[in-house]
Amino acid sequence: MTRIYTFLIVLLLSLPAYSQTYPDYTEIYVNDFADLLNSTQEQAIRADLKELRKKRGIEFTVVTINLMSDYGHFGAIEPFATGLFNYWGIGDALKNDGVMMLVSRYDRKMRIEVGSGYGTDLNSPMKRIIDKTITPEFKNDDYAQGIASGVDAVIYELVGEYPGEIDGSTSQKIRGFLSRALTAFKWAIWPIVAGILGFATWLYRRRLRYKKRRCPIDGTKMQLLAEHWDDQHLKDGERIEEDLKSVDYDVWLCPKCEHLTIEAYKAWFTPYSACRSCGFKTLEGTTTVLSRATTSSTGLKRIDYDCHNCSEQYSVEKVIPRVSKSSSSSGGGSSFGGGSSSGGGASGSW
Repeated sequence: MTRIYTFLIVLLLSLPAYSQTYPDYTEIYVNDFADLLNSTQEQAIRADLKELRKKRGIEFTVVTINLMSDYGHFGAIEPFATGLFNYWGIGDALKNDGVMMLVSRYDRKMRIEVGSGYGTDLNSPMKRIIDKTITPEFKNDDYAQGIASGVDAVIYELVGEYPGEIDGSTSQKIRGFLSRALTAFKWAIWPIVAGILGFATWLYRRRLRYKKRRCPIDGTKMQLLAEHWDDQHLKDGERIEEDLKSVDYDVWLCPKCEHLTIEAYKAWFTPYSACRSCGFKTLEGTTTVLSRATTSSTGLKRIDYDCHNCSEQYSVEKVIPRVSKSSSSSGGGSSFGGGSSSGGGASGSW
């Protein structure tokens, strides 16, 4: 028995230790490590957070990550968020009035962490904003809209005014109200319009695709072969394209002279691209960030390509441009004020 205990102790001591770490911020407003926002969306959110800090002195930062396990954390989001908040020192050191919105994309968890100066006053309002405003958008994979709407709602809860209206005149607030109403209307009506346009386009493409063909040799009306029959006339790469749904093929046959016409229809949205070796749309790429870009240095990413048809494999490294200094140096400083959190705020999942 003693030997077993000794073996277990040695085994435990030999296991690798995973220490808790946190990402370093590149600016104090938006750190989109998970790439959920494009540059325009990021700039709009940054402008709102800059206004809040400039006019009310409140530091509010948005952070997105892929997984908490990337930083050695396994478990609930609450201790990770509190640790990150205090590691960065968000908010005024005396008032402890900072706010952080943290989104962990593939954990499908988020948290709004608030400084200890708020006590528990903001716990319920932050939970309401997460459940009613943010996560419904996340469930539709619209992370940008969820984050932007959440930022607006949090700012209103903090200061009683929306971005663009803070300490503004009555006319500015009226314009802001009308702008938000118009935005809400567009978000409500756009899915309907997009659906109608998409359906009309689908009908038009379908009509063209299945319009009767005549044989170019003898003018006989051609027949469209069923899916299980047309595979006999396709190349191996073309059949793989159909399996991957990157390209769909129609085969038209002349019953008189047996002339074949093969037509290809590329998928509108597909993760596959054309292989440089075989030419078929069967190439899949996986991106790995080797080093993140900062304000002082470029980053590096590697894209590993794998062809599902000819098994061609190769990798390409690409430089990630440096983070613009203007995004972190303008608008009230480039570092946080040294605030802390005692775990206040709210969490959600989707």
